Amino acid sequence: MIRWVALILVVLLIALQLKLWLGEGGMRDLDALRARVAAQETENAQLKKRNEALSAEVQDLKHGQQAIEARARSELGLIKPGETFYQVVTPAPAASASTTAADDSDGH
Repeated sequence: MIRWVALILVVLLIALQLKLWLGEGGMRDLDALRARVAAQETENAQLKKRNEALSAEVQDLKHGQQAIEARARSELGLIKPGETFYQVVTPAPAASASTTAADDSDGH
């Protein structure tokens, strides 16, 4: 009689362990859920940093004249009165210069 009770308890323990480790809502699902939570927390941290940077930029644009001036200079090419504008022109690549020299030497 005691052996039967012990056997039933052992079978019940095994069934509960299987459900815990392999069943729906068990340890495997818990590990997957923890991984998803960690990934979401990482994404949230990145988005929070981005939002803080955007908020700081908005505050700077609302209250700071330097940010407006810098944006006008970079995006619109504006200069202040009394400033001298210098434009740097890069020379043409050497390959195109050698082809024009070759064309001129042909006598054309």
